[in-house]
Amino acid sequence: QVQLVESGGGLVQAGGSLRLSCAASGRTFSSYAMGWFRQAPGKEREFVATIRWSDGIASYVDSVKGRFTASRDNAKNTVYLQMNSLKPEDTAVYYCAAGVGRLPNNYAYWGQGTQVTVSS
Repeated sequence: QVQLVESGGGLVQAGGSLRLSCAASGRTFSSYAMGWFRQAPGKEREFVATIRWSDGIASYVDSVKGRFTASRDNAKNTVYLQMNSLKPEDTAVYYCAAGVGRLPNNYAYWGQGTQVTVSS
């Protein structure tokens, strides 16, 4: 059974930092990328970042470039999203997912989500 479990969300002041984790289990994900998405109330789920298990190459949506960093620990089957210089507009439920590309429909496996709230 495939499981993706996020952790690390919380409440932080603007300018602060959080690190999200996503632990994967149940199958080999080496052929996938791991994506981070977020969904704010009343908005569609949007792509944030993706990272490849194979070589660690990551890409980001423009709004988080220079502030967020995706990384992975293959030995632990865990990916991370380090979020610095957080802004109130980063407030959302953050999801990790296994798939490819930047479209949510291309991701077959999803975690349960973790809330990130940034206060001004």
